[in-house]
This record gives sequence, structure tokens and C-alpha cells, in this order.
Amino acid sequence: MTNVAGEPVPLPELEERWRRCRLLLTGIVPEAAGLIVFSRLNIYYLSGTLGNGLFWLPLAGEPVLLCRRGLERAVLESPMTLIRPFKSYRDIDAVLRDAGSPLGQKIAVEMNGLTWALAAGFTRHLAGREFLPGDRVPARARAIKSTRELAILREAGKRHNQCLTELLPPLLAAGMSELEISHRLCSLFMEQGHQGILRMENYGEEAFLGHIAAGDSGNYPSVFNGPVGLRGMHPAIPHMGSAARRWRAGEILTIDAGFGLAGYQTDKTQVYWSGDPADIPGRAQAAHDFCIEVQQWITDRLRPGEVPGAIWEHCRAWAEQSGWSEGFMALGGNRVHFVGHGIGLAIDEYPVLAGGFDLPLEAGMVLAVEPKIGIPGFGMVGVENTFAVTPGGGQCLTGSGHGIIPIP
Repeated sequence: MTNVAGEPVPLPELEERWRRCRLLLTGIVPEAAGLIVFSRLNIYYLSGTLGNGLFWLPLAGEPVLLCRRGLERAVLESPMTLIRPFKSYRDIDAVLRDAGSPLGQKIAVEMNGLTWALAAGFTRHLAGREFLPGDRVPARARAIKSTRELAILREAGKRHNQCLTELLPPLLAAGMSELEISHRLCSLFMEQGHQGILRMENYGEEAFLGHIAAGDSGNYPSVFNGPVGLRGMHPAIPHMGSAARRWRAGEILTIDAGFGLAGYQTDKTQVYWSGDPADIPGRAQAAHDFCIEVQQWITDRLRPGEVPGAIWEHCRAWAEQSGWSEGFMALGGNRVHFVGHGIGLAIDEYPVLAGGFDLPLEAGMVLAVEPKIGIPGFGMVGVENTFAVTPGGGQCLTGSGHGIIPIP
């Protein structure tokens, strides 16, 4: 595993990614002559280096990585044959033509990969061509993890689980602030090889370490597209935890944190209780048990052919019928309308266990499943774990114990 995490992406794996993207392109944007991606993550996925520039994947012929900066590094890291420098979007046409891989008339592009201003410059310098939405192509390609990617994710999940269930509990105590807990967790993660950054794709979303919420902080108003609320460090840094909010005896502590290794992330939520587990309020324990039951039901359906939207609709209706609709997937304005999401190079990947996601799951997909319930005046209970989709159901990558961990 250590070698896999440390080695560059081999050419055969890149070639398989190109093949899959081309196949998806012919189905999603059949009139396009190829695909251009701009975001660093998609450039990395298709080239093996976190390039600053763009990547051109023609339907036929050699793909080309164009680097605005970092050409020397790209040559060292990527096994690709065609890596070329450019200074301006006005150079792209000529550089690709000289490389023997010219642009077509109709081009699929990653529209989420550029700001409005940069996109305006790009299209102006390539006037006369038609640009078509191509974001679904790399999103669906990345959803299917290779053996190599799954190996990295399994190792990340193993370390993630060890930190939250074994190494952190002895370091926790009532009276600690959320920020102190954040610092201890961050130190543990780094000691276990965490890459020090969590990546998200949705525009404007940021994450650092995760959410550390003591008691009713778990229901604090949030701008993050997830169910767990938190006060955070400062209005400008609504991440980690608050120095002013201390974890008191007789309260829960909800930690929703990501672990990153070699570019890939796992997601996990662990709930702790300060005190005797017999003193956990009955409704809170019942809510947590319900979330575990929902997670198990979803796990059994993380197999090829199951439909994400149908999984979400079943869970939503189940919560309503069971009397948990008020807090299911958060309270009030914090509520989200999904119960899981794809994960890999980014925390928020395709597919999402939500309405409108009607393409069936496929073997090799990896999803974070996170049924949670917000309880007014108490906090957020529930679970989150990362699973690989297999013919036999979801394979958990982040541990098997899902109960509330008591801290004496």
C-alpha cells in the first residue's frame, strides 16, 4: 500500500481513464470531437500531475497536457508523451495543431473548471468553435475507482478509523474547547499521514479538517452543504471548532472529518458522549440507533444496478414514517436533501444519494453514507462511513463500530 500511495499514476491507468472518458463522451456529448478540462483535479486525474493549464482529450489520437506553469514538474511526474507549454489561450490552437492533435469544431469543455472571466477569454481566443457542456464526462469517469485508487482509499479509511475510534478517545475530556479538540485531532491525523488538505469541487465550498461540534453546536446555522452545523473558529473561518465553546459533561461531541492520503479522501462521522453511557438521553440514543439502521439498509443496497434517487426517497419516507422527519438530515435551514455522496479526489463527487440521480450504481464506485438526526437543544447524532460499491453490497472502508463512544 505504501508504494501505491507514493508512486505516480502509471500510464496504463491513465490510458484506461482516457478510454472511459471517450466512451462517456460519445454517449453524453456525441457531437464533440474531444474534451477539454481546466480544473486541477481533473487535470491530475487525466495526466497524473496537478497541472496549471488545461488538458485536451481528442476522441482519437494522443491527448495533450498544456502547462501555463510547472512544465518541468509535469514532465517529471506524468508518463504522457505530449506535454507542451503555453502562455495565453490565444496560443492553444497552434500548440495543439503543432503537437499533431488539433481541436475540432465542436468541443466538450469542463464549464465548472473556469471562472466567468477566464471562460470569456478562452472562448474569445477560440472564436468560431462551439463549446458544449462536458462536466458529466470526468465526473462519471472518476466515480469508478481503479484497483489502485481503491487500495489508497482502503488505507486512508483504515487510518481514519483508527484515529477517531482508538487514538483520539484517550485524548478527550470534558472541559476541552472545540478548537482544542480540533488541534488534537489534526495532530493525530498528520501523524498518521494525512495529506493536510481536503478538496471539494462545488464552487465556493471549502473544508479544513472537518466539523467539531460540542452539544447543540451540531445544530448551529451553517453555510456548508452538509447536515452537521458548527460554530467554527471565526465568521471568516467557519471550520474546525470554536475556542469559546467547551464540551461539557453530559453532552455529545460530533466529529465529522475527512482523512486524505495521496490525493484521495474518506469521510467519517463519530459521536462521543461525556459521561456514563447509561445517561445518554433515550431519544438521542434511539435517534442514533435509527441512523445506524438506515446506514445498514443503504449498505445492503450499495451494489450495481441500485438507483441512488430511489435509495434517498426510501430513507426520507422511512424517517417520516418513524417519527424522525423533523431532524432527519439536520434541523431547519441546515437540512440537506441527500443521505450520501460520492467521494475520491474530492469530498463531493458523483453520484449523490439524492433525488434526480437516476443512473444505477456501478461496481467500483465509492460513497460516503451519512444518515444523521438533529435534536433541538441537544445536538447532532448519527453516522457517516465510506463504502465501496460491490456485487455483494457496500464494503465499509472506515471501520465497523458505529455506536456512540463514551468518554469517562
